[in-house]
Amino acid sequence: MCYLLIGNISALISDDCTEPLVNAQLRVYLPDGRYPTKNRPKTDILSGPGQLTKAMVEAKRDRLLAETGLDERGNFKLTWEQLHLFTEPLELDICLQHMPEQADIRGVETHYHLGTVVPNWARSGQRYVAAYAYIIPVECWSQIRANYGTWIIAGTVKRLKSREGQAQLRIEAYNAGNHRLLGCARTDENGRYQLRFSKRELTSRLILVGEPRQEKGPDIYFKVYRDKQLIWEEDAQTGMMPGRKSVPPCCTININIRDTIRRKASGYVPGWLNNWAVTRRKSSLVNH
Repeated sequence: MCYLLIGNISALISDDCTEPLVNAQLRVYLPDGRYPTKNRPKTDILSGPGQLTKAMVEAKRDRLLAETGLDERGNFKLTWEQLHLFTEPLELDICLQHMPEQADIRGVETHYHLGTVVPNWARSGQRYVAAYAYIIPVECWSQIRANYGTWIIAGTVKRLKSREGQAQLRIEAYNAGNHRLLGCARTDENGRYQLRFSKRELTSRLILVGEPRQEKGPDIYFKVYRDKQLIWEEDAQTGMMPGRKSVPPCCTININIRDTIRRKASGYVPGWLNNWAVTRRKSSLVNH
């Protein structure tokens, strides 16, 4: 008999925003027979995962039933063959090697125990099918991202008066400390965006795998573009305000833009100075 377990693993960025676990590895284990099933704690999809040491992962290797990778949406499919009706509880773990914005980095592998569950199997033709979903709480996900030295900022771009989400805009985030571009993203049809960056964007020096993570987050300010036209920009001092200073690895920042951007003083002063200089020169010639 074939068994098929399908589902999704994601993480909360805020109360109403999630991101999928991309390219992570899901592992399913048979339960440890030393512990009675009735004494196993029930699990909740919103309960925090517990980190596993390398020794703990190695100790359960012989009980590994199946494993698979998660796709770009955090979805998975797991299959295995079993001769009898499968009613045992399953242990589910997740293995991470990097965040999506660190695709070129390898070697930082962490393991987390999601929970022990008894799937609700349903017969479908010649196989049994069950579903499983897990959502990592924002506090846990923020800590996991901190361990990898990465940030994700989510939010909505709206016009100040209409309060409607603005679609197809490019959002650029800058570090107020050195004015470096941290990352950019585009808004969807509802004006929502998700912007990611890592600690290597915070400094010009090379960041090596295994270096101590930066505890303090950057101070953020934004620029907003429609195509190539700048339609809204914030002063760097905005990065010193509450909610923008030392942003945590997971945070929500909504951006309210006015209909037009304010013309910078630098575009007006040179012309004023030039007219003043010409007037002074003419006055000097007349007097002489």
